[in-house]
Amino acid sequence: MTAANPIPSATFKVACSNCNLRELCLPVGLSGDSLDKLDSLVAKRRSVARGEALFRADDPFQALYAVRTGFFKTCVSAEDGRDQVTGFQMAGELLGLDGISTDRHSCDAVALEDSQVCVIPYSQFEELSRVFTELQHHFHKIMSREIVRDHGVMLLLGSMRAEERLAAFLLNLTQRLQARGFSSVEVVLRMTREEIGSYLGLKLETVSRTFSKFQDDGLLEVKQRQIRILNPAGLKQLVNHSSC
Repeated sequence: MTAANPIPSATFKVACSNCNLRELCLPVGLSGDSLDKLDSLVAKRRSVARGEALFRADDPFQALYAVRTGFFKTCVSAEDGRDQVTGFQMAGELLGLDGISTDRHSCDAVALEDSQVCVIPYSQFEELSRVFTELQHHFHKIMSREIVRDHGVMLLLGSMRAEERLAAFLLNLTQRLQARGFSSVEVVLRMTREEIGSYLGLKLETVSRTFSKFQDDGLLEVKQRQIRILNPAGLKQLVNHSSC
């Protein structure tokens, strides 16, 4: 997931047709003229160093960003000044959808490691999607997926206990990583426990205590940010129990 060396702040020529993430990203299912046109639209990549923002809340909305490498978090500022994490995005996922309705971004997108994104100018993308309906159809599917994900988070925060929330989070994370060719049982967490707690609506102490309990119960092996899932069925049972 992490590049061997820091990525310099520069732009790079990119082609969706040659990308090994095309089956996870916007070009999935596109072929022929549609993919060629998208190649001409997605003209550059942008590097974002760890800790830097791709965009901030209230920035003008100009483009969508497909994560090429690395890991991001999105967050909003609460009234008390704290950051509330609203999501984690990895390679093959889109950032910037929050800005479509108001032409300004409603959250911050911050890199959790040195990352790279493909820049998709939105005004040109709109024009292209009107001509190529398959592109428009897939974009609508992506937006629908985000709505479903938001509903899932609402379920986490509204009805699950701490153990169930963390189990669901870990299962979702490993499933997404597995779809990208990574291990389904071993993961290096790019986010801190405090960020996990913010996302799940849990205090830092609760997250740490729950990780320890999972380890004591033989569900996980935990070494700082390195997690090995020893009993995936046990985690699934926790989540399934919550939906009964």
